[in-house]
Amino acid sequence: MPRLHRTLFATAASLALIGSLAACDGDRSKSAAADSGDPLAQYRANPKYKDFMVGEKMSGYVFASPETQAMQDDDFENPGMLAVQDGETEWSKVEGAAGKSCASCHQDAAKTMKGVAVTYPKFEPKRGKLASLEHRINLCRTENMKAAELRWDSKPLLGLTAYVEYQSRGLPISVKVDGPAAPFFEEGKKFYYTRRGQMDIACAQCHENNAGMNIGVENLSQGQSNGYPTYRLKWQSFGSLHRRFEGCNEEVRALPYPRGSDEYTNLELYVAWRGNGLKSEAPSVRR
Repeated sequence: MPRLHRTLFATAASLALIGSLAACDGDRSKSAAADSGDPLAQYRANPKYKDFMVGEKMSGYVFASPETQAMQDDDFENPGMLAVQDGETEWSKVEGAAGKSCASCHQDAAKTMKGVAVTYPKFEPKRGKLASLEHRINLCRTENMKAAELRWDSKPLLGLTAYVEYQSRGLPISVKVDGPAAPFFEEGKKFYYTRRGQMDIACAQCHENNAGMNIGVENLSQGQSNGYPTYRLKWQSFGSLHRRFEGCNEEVRALPYPRGSDEYTNLELYVAWRGNGLKSEAPSVRR
């Protein structure tokens, strides 16, 4: 597609999305006649989703197509399991001047890592700020293994993150937002409700105000993070939550922050807190 055509297409898509969000925010009564004014009622009424909800909180699994759900449900079909296998290999791989691997300190991940991932991000004293699971893995590498940091969304770091997350699959998300994490939580909350980009849209407009609504062919979810890292069909690859944040920023025509940035890590804590109690599904499959 010529560059001019791509630009015109992107502009038209942006205008359509702005109009759709404005219509949803400004006049939800039009949909009330169709579904009693609650676009989420159909999901609450479906017993299939009882394990994917906690109160009003709904996993992204609920909003996925039956085909996507089936792909996630079957470990032989779930492409994210390839990342878990990569991580299992990385776990025992000796690297760095200390001649250690992850297993040198943590032994059997199935035992030592169970329940760990669902508590991240958290305040890390050695950083003086929040650490995501990816940050913690890299901190272990630099301090204990004397090895180089792994690049965000690189195959080794995605693999290790997926492998550690996998040990907590089925356990509830349980991040803490008090104590030293409190100011970072507030920054993440501020980010979530701040309009940004040429489209002047905040995270909350899609995932809070209009969850369950359709915008074009897109069915808006609540934007929960309990499935990350995930295999996303749009990407045709496995990726981190910060990669998804980056994509959201680009979609509203805002300059994205670097993956691993303080801004995205603070936002990650706020988003995780919104999903406290939902079961971890990593590695999930999302559209």
